[in-house]
Amino acid sequence: MTLQSGLPASGELDLPALDAVAMSYAQRSGDDARRLARERLVRSAMPFAGRLARRYRGRGEPMDDLEQVARLGLLKAVDRFDPERGAFTGFAAATIIGELRRHFRDRTWGVHVPRRMQELSIEVNRASTEMTAKLRRSPTVPELAERLRVDEDDVLAALETAAAYTPLSLNMPARAESEAELGDLIGGADVGLEAVDDRLTVASLLCRLPERERRILALRFYGNKTQTEIATELGISQMHVSRLLSRALAWLREAMLSDAPKQWQAGMGPGEHHEITVQRRDKASLVRLDVAGEVDRDTADPLRAALLEAVQAVSDRPQPREVAVSLAGVPIIDAAGVSALLAGLEAARAAGVRLRIGDMQVYVRRTLRVAGLNPIMSAPHA
Repeated sequence: MTLQSGLPASGELDLPALDAVAMSYAQRSGDDARRLARERLVRSAMPFAGRLARRYRGRGEPMDDLEQVARLGLLKAVDRFDPERGAFTGFAAATIIGELRRHFRDRTWGVHVPRRMQELSIEVNRASTEMTAKLRRSPTVPELAERLRVDEDDVLAALETAAAYTPLSLNMPARAESEAELGDLIGGADVGLEAVDDRLTVASLLCRLPERERRILALRFYGNKTQTEIATELGISQMHVSRLLSRALAWLREAMLSDAPKQWQAGMGPGEHHEITVQRRDKASLVRLDVAGEVDRDTADPLRAALLEAVQAVSDRPQPREVAVSLAGVPIIDAAGVSALLAGLEAARAAGVRLRIGDMQVYVRRTLRVAGLNPIMSAPHA
């Protein structure tokens, strides 16, 4: 029994008969006749396309999808068939197999990788299977590279590429008997990364501010203290802290937007009263100085002058000659203030006078200790 197409009804395909049907289609000239001949050729060649599709089963793709791809390849072969270039079956087989391979290359990989690496991955897998059967062990990377005549780095890349064919799902459990998913272990974007440049810039600009302003900013934004708490710690008013904080932040904002930041101006802002008081008490061979206020480059000169005068005054008195300095009322002292104390110390040594510094707040004590004045720090005499 034969089908209307003229092909055998059995499972065997008669390729010469199929070529004859294709030749009959190619020789048709009228539109209707050619359309009918095309339909007959397509129906006749369907089993041929199915047999080619079955060659690729067992590779992770549904058989229905493979048959659909093979049929699309068959339609392309029918539309492109030219009898002057050879038999239809040979041309159709090449076209259908090309479509199937293109499907595996472009549609089945979970992650897109270059075609060269796809083909090399297949070759490495095939060579590994053959060498494993021959060597009775898994081949090494150098052995695979020698077999395929490629570099070892290419073999390693191909092995990694093979994992991209069926990548792991992000929804799979991260470990056995765990509710955590694999996607939970993947880090996200670091929102603080964009602020790195700004942080570094601010850090360098803070070094240009006076000690007083730096400490206020540190207490406010790193110590999370209120303006009232800062005022209490520094011994100044809350309004004064507010003005100093606003002025420092305004300078920082302007400096952040400038390629050449302006130098910090030491002048007073509106309403600021920045001064120190030095009260002197003379007792026999002792002169006591009680200092109050912030000691920085704007107020260090009065302290230096008071120290030198005290040393000069006590140098003419009988032993033991001593100058006692109380810094109980000093909340902040910067490098200029330390320099004033050092000037007084040098003058005292030259005149044979003992100089003692005491009653310091914690921050001032730490500053003087860093400056190397620890040996002369003690509680002044009453």
